[in-house]
Amino acid sequence: METVIKELSAVVSDAFERCGYDRSLGSVIVSNRPDLCHYQCDGAFRGAKAYGKAPLAIASEVAELLKGNPVFAEAAAAAPGFINLTLSDEKITAYINEMISAENAGIPKAEKKETVIIDYGGANIAKPLHVGHLRPHIIGEALKRLMRLLGYNVIGDVHLGDWGLQMGLVIAELSERYPEYSCFSDGYREGDALPEITAEALNEIYPYASQKSKTDPAFNEKAHRITFELQQGKAGYVAVWKLIRRVSVNDFKESYRRLNVDFDLWYGESDADRYVGEAISILREKGLLCEDGGAQIVSVSEEGDKAQIPPAIIIKSDGAINYQTTDIATILQRKLDFSPDKIWYVVDKRQELHFTQVFRVSKKAGIAEEKTELAHLSFGTMNGADGKPYKTREGGVMRLSELLDNAASAAMEKMKDSDYAAEGDIKKAAEKIGVAAIKFGDMINQMSKDYVFDLDKFLSFEGKTGTYILYTITRINSILKKAEDSVSGKLVAGIYSQAERSLMLRLIQTADAFWAAARDKAMNYVCENAYQIAAAFSMFYHDNHILSEADINKRASWLNLCRFVRSLLILHMDVLGIETVEAM
Repeated sequence: METVIKELSAVVSDAFERCGYDRSLGSVIVSNRPDLCHYQCDGAFRGAKAYGKAPLAIASEVAELLKGNPVFAEAAAAAPGFINLTLSDEKITAYINEMISAENAGIPKAEKKETVIIDYGGANIAKPLHVGHLRPHIIGEALKRLMRLLGYNVIGDVHLGDWGLQMGLVIAELSERYPEYSCFSDGYREGDALPEITAEALNEIYPYASQKSKTDPAFNEKAHRITFELQQGKAGYVAVWKLIRRVSVNDFKESYRRLNVDFDLWYGESDADRYVGEAISILREKGLLCEDGGAQIVSVSEEGDKAQIPPAIIIKSDGAINYQTTDIATILQRKLDFSPDKIWYVVDKRQELHFTQVFRVSKKAGIAEEKTELAHLSFGTMNGADGKPYKTREGGVMRLSELLDNAASAAMEKMKDSDYAAEGDIKKAAEKIGVAAIKFGDMINQMSKDYVFDLDKFLSFEGKTGTYILYTITRINSILKKAEDSVSGKLVAGIYSQAERSLMLRLIQTADAFWAAARDKAMNYVCENAYQIAAAFSMFYHDNHILSEADINKRASWLNLCRFVRSLLILHMDVLGIETVEAM
């Protein structure tokens, strides 16, 4: 089925055309004055100059033609030239019932099943996940789920940082702590024993080795040499590297499980390494590489740049490759493996220059086809109450696992007096509620903006919070449970109150909200729509005594509406990667 905006726009466009005007003037939008009308069209303003008529005159002609259409209860021109449209109750009810009967509430699929690769996560192995990793993981996961719902072929890639100097630093320090193992010498044979390494040990080793390299020139030189030899395939180092990677990934997966995040590809920078040579050859063949102080660079500045964009460094003066080179090689790999139509990178806004350089080089070289959309979906910083990046109470960087623990504990505290504590698994529910609070509290914000992380606010049962949405779902669960077997059919019979009408009008905007989120790559649209549905349901519930309603047909219709609201809210939460609970 079509979105309601698209369907209404077609009706109004037909009317413009029948009146002798261009049908493109018939685009409809949701009214920002719901007290006056449900939808509006401002096409008369755009047509006024082309047709030499006053906007109000054009609007009046079109509105007059629309008055006889059963879709509208009212169609009227309003000064200085708007067309105000109020849907008929019959149209609202019919659209709701069509949504109820359709798969995924009738949200239309993309006309073309394009392939979208979403690069999100980007954690470095041998380091713990911290709060700075929260946003790319949850935003990328939600975008992946949204685009799949809309019919795209979506591939989520974690793209781990697993191939740089950090590996040389860790292996160098391990070699000094465990010199007896053959993997640190030339005598390694496949199957030889490796040192026992835990995630907790790695979390201590990397910062220690990093600091050591700054004060110990010999150790620093050793780490660089090991990095080079690892990337050249020295067997012992490769074996240790694989162990480090495996231990880190298993540790990451526990946090990902708690966040309800997963990936189709567990690739890293190491997987693109074998494409680096081919990428450099392409740049050389295209005549794009230039020497500058011993380095090989590609100029990426373009006419119209507001600020000077420095060249991309492809090969450093010491012969090593740069992060830009690896990312360009990754685009080549993705092109050869998946022929994607879109590649989206969910990475913080500090990397804007990096991606501008990488994208421009890739396009100039033909490594990315001209039709391929390369987009950096930048996000702002998660800050504390002081406006600075979120820290522990001691001022250190908080681990992601600690953040999740804190949220679960806070949710548990809120639920301790709940009836649910006696009848359900409160610990499991508190975990879900805590994660819902964090994820919704993050994604309700415009992605590119910084925001203040306030767990108390996010766990509130009022306002735009994940807790409020979950509570609304559990309230409906309670209604349906009390109704037991008295719910008949699944369709709504009509509209019996203004609060019901307002709720149904909000429900029919869902498909447009989801498609707007995909268009603007903005998950806050989905969050906002979920909140507006929950708030409208609260008013409906307050104004109508559903369970005690004497009219059997009205009661059945309301119960069916409740059931649909529940399913639609669950759909919103599933797209956001948030699990619901049965009771709170």
